[in-house]
Amino acid sequence: MEYEAFLASKVARAVRRGMTNIPPLSSHLFPFQKHCVEFALTLGSAGIFLDTGLGKTVIELEYAEHARQAANGWALILAPLAVAKQIEREAKRFGYDARVIRDQSEAREGINICNYDRLHLLDPNSFGVVVLDEASILKSFTGATSRKLIELFSRHVWRLPATATPAPNDHMEMGQYADFCGIMASNEMLSRFFINDTSQASQKWRLKKYGVEEFWDWVASWCRLAQLPSDLGGDDTGFILPPIDIVRHRAADSAPSISGGLFGDDVVSATNMHTIKRGTANKRAGIAAALANSNSAPWVIWVDTDYEADAVMELFGKSPEVVEVRGSMDADKKERNIEQFIDGSARILLTKPSMCGQGLNLQHCAHTAYVGRSFSYEDWYQSVRRFWRYGQSKQVQVHLIVAAGEESIGRVIDRKADDHDDMRAAMRAAMKRNNGIASAVRIAYEAKQQARLPSWIA
Repeated sequence: MEYEAFLASKVARAVRRGMTNIPPLSSHLFPFQKHCVEFALTLGSAGIFLDTGLGKTVIELEYAEHARQAANGWALILAPLAVAKQIEREAKRFGYDARVIRDQSEAREGINICNYDRLHLLDPNSFGVVVLDEASILKSFTGATSRKLIELFSRHVWRLPATATPAPNDHMEMGQYADFCGIMASNEMLSRFFINDTSQASQKWRLKKYGVEEFWDWVASWCRLAQLPSDLGGDDTGFILPPIDIVRHRAADSAPSISGGLFGDDVVSATNMHTIKRGTANKRAGIAAALANSNSAPWVIWVDTDYEADAVMELFGKSPEVVEVRGSMDADKKERNIEQFIDGSARILLTKPSMCGQGLNLQHCAHTAYVGRSFSYEDWYQSVRRFWRYGQSKQVQVHLIVAAGEESIGRVIDRKADDHDDMRAAMRAAMKRNNGIASAVRIAYEAKQQARLPSWIA
């Protein structure tokens, strides 16, 4: 029994620091959402990694409401630009005591919602609970924002990061969420589950082959991940979306050739991408503008660079139908322009996935065009999911406008999509193995045969 206890102590599992008795939860939650809230409240700090449209916002609000009552009564939800207002509307819809704040002077007991860019105006220690909406902001191991968030809330018992894309490109990014939740330091996670593969030129960290299952079992002990409610034992009725319609448009070549590679092909890489993009920006903008003007429906036009945005805006002139959100604008103007598109005052929104690609519910729009794409799978996935999500009543049409050679961007994104699917499959299997909240239960050894020792041993 002592040896069994020793083995169990070596199994990596999250420590339960939350509630032992879960209070009754709100009736507006779906069963799989209630499971996520109960799981997070039991652990105290946990990750909620549900796909877009599965109700992360109501899970965040319900968790914050009960956790704050167990803490000091004050909860904080940090959210991306313009998403704070959206969370506030959802909170009022379901009767939570919540409001958007701009700085510490506006904070009070209840649920306080604030944009990430105003974090420096808050006193983190005044809040007993912190929730990170669209928490993929944590992914970077060396990012100043992620390190600051981890340090500021390191002493909080109640922490909840939530996102649909926790680690779309690299499994080791899970370490940042574990670090934020106080489960395990990211460098400890690397040394325990990963190896620095020196056989590759980049010396990339990869999971130890014999520890893959153990790694995902550990992840399943402190987070919930789902693509559909059935992943958590729920009913998928209403959550299965119709196929998305992706239409590709080829912009005529007008940029210098970049051929001369190993096989003489025109291939766009991260370094020479803008050579092609600049030469075709006007033609790609023209295709996007024509598409948006082909009907009276709402449109979102995504760009990757400011020069692409300039080319599009020049074609629309000063049309009141069009609003733009770009990085150089102040936060208030960005929020006003987004609200104009959401409330229907503006029909066309021009922006970048980095600005509006996460958190916003834009189901009123079913038409979108990409004047430019980057190599980021997360930007692509999240931006499309602003429309293609639970609550969308129309078939979503996505128009990709590409120049010669840009097919390589699509191939990179497809490869990263496969990696993301593999991660979700591994996580689903781990949750099934552990049957809810993971535990280190081992079956005691029972001897079935008797053995005799040789006489010389005696």
